[in-house]
Amino acid sequence: MTTLQSVPALGTHPASGSLPSRAETRDQLSRATYDLLVIGGGILGISTAWHAAQSGLRVALVDAGDFAGATSSASSKLLHGGLRYLQTGAVKLVAENHFERRAVSREVAPHLANPLTFYLPVYKGGPHGAAKLGAGVFAYSALSAFGDGVGHVISPAKAQRDVPELRTDNLKAVAVYGDDQMNDARMALMTVRAAVDAGAVVLNHAAVTGLRFTRGRVTGADLKDSTDGTEFGVTARLVLNATGPWVDHLRKMEDPNAAPSIRLSKGAHLVLKRTRPWRAALATPIDKYRITFALPWEDMLLLGTTDEEYEGDPADVAVTEADTAQILDEAAFSIKDQQLSRDLITYSFAGLRVLPGGPGDTSKAKRETVVTEGRGGMLSVAGGKWTTFRHIGRTVMNKLAALPGHPLAEDMEPMNRLPRKLPLPGIANPNAVAHRLLVDGPAPGPRMAPDTARHLATHYGSLAFDIARLANEHPELAERVHPDAPEIWAQVAYARDHEWAETADDVLRRRTTLTIRGLATDDVRAKVQDLLDKK
Repeated sequence: MTTLQSVPALGTHPASGSLPSRAETRDQLSRATYDLLVIGGGILGISTAWHAAQSGLRVALVDAGDFAGATSSASSKLLHGGLRYLQTGAVKLVAENHFERRAVSREVAPHLANPLTFYLPVYKGGPHGAAKLGAGVFAYSALSAFGDGVGHVISPAKAQRDVPELRTDNLKAVAVYGDDQMNDARMALMTVRAAVDAGAVVLNHAAVTGLRFTRGRVTGADLKDSTDGTEFGVTARLVLNATGPWVDHLRKMEDPNAAPSIRLSKGAHLVLKRTRPWRAALATPIDKYRITFALPWEDMLLLGTTDEEYEGDPADVAVTEADTAQILDEAAFSIKDQQLSRDLITYSFAGLRVLPGGPGDTSKAKRETVVTEGRGGMLSVAGGKWTTFRHIGRTVMNKLAALPGHPLAEDMEPMNRLPRKLPLPGIANPNAVAHRLLVDGPAPGPRMAPDTARHLATHYGSLAFDIARLANEHPELAERVHPDAPEIWAQVAYARDHEWAETADDVLRRRTTLTIRGLATDDVRAKVQDLLDKK
């Protein structure tokens, strides 16, 4: 698209001014002494940085890759209470998860989450009977104060009207419950913006090359900017290791003799084109403990997940042929063959769950948050669930406040004095935003397409109006990046200028949905990178 060649860096962040250059950010990070340096830009580190900045601390956040570039953008895309935890008697945990789920989807980020109805098919000879699952979904909905309706059981014929590809052979009944869904990468990115709006300084694509020590205590980190090779450092009173699957790697930088604290479980997913519309998701029991999901997501179908111990290099995690076969075989319990053709697969991805160290089957392990303090005073935190990302941030902050000697307590506002449900940037009713985008289109030019309006509303909330203004001021940016996707070029320019996008993957995989749709062609990638380079 030759007309894109003339598009310069555009505009400013309406809330916090223009995004500083990487050189300016590195200079800022190098000059100051921070109260807290968070290493790791997954949702756990992001949430902690957000809460720490809200509490009044001077906070820096760095990541070797992109924000949410690994596990945090490789989840099942669910905000959920955890139905399977009920059978282990974890009633309090489910209730807490529901509280967090409702807070995020109703009050913190209603523009980034949406309610989703789930069907649990009960087949003859399956691991659970209709009565047990019916009672389970009723109890599950009760623990959510029936905020998503009352869990109940429906007939196979009624379920098939909402899920036309549902396999009905030997299907006895279908249990129904409600949870929520999100685009995890967009949710993480908006939380980064919230942290920056609260005063945090952030930089992605900045890898730790070593830790800084003062009299045996960890007091910062040396880093290398992977975009241009620049080396710099950050000094901090306290360092938090939130590197997820790499948490023990950083702990060994602090103490070469540090014993392993975690184990890893791989979860793989497939994304497929849908053959027909789905109005509900399937959660099919595979055995006593495991469920396989089939989720309508981003106009596609998301299948998964696997759960197996992983002992390799976290950077090498990938979907194998065995993973693909397992996911398709398990999906075939409840989905007709025509929807499971390998020709429909557009993308696959794998992430690593961080679990407490110890023996046992990873599928039965609790998703606990592990917090440890190393010999040099570095705090390491790992694990937990996406659904409870705000709770994890508060938990880490309470741990910081209670450290021996209370090094940060006098400088931070206690968590119980901060608002419990601070919204993320762009909070708005997505239906109202989509309506406005359609009604308020440019007078002389063509109206925004309905699918683009809906996409912008549900991925940016009210910030979609900033993207619409870019498209109005620069008509070439109103064109679609790919004819088969709702994204427009204004989103690429916006990602460059306001969302820390540096590489084509940053844009295509995490700030838009082009990669998961199978539309990140070589031509698209080249044009996206070209626009990113025009800063």
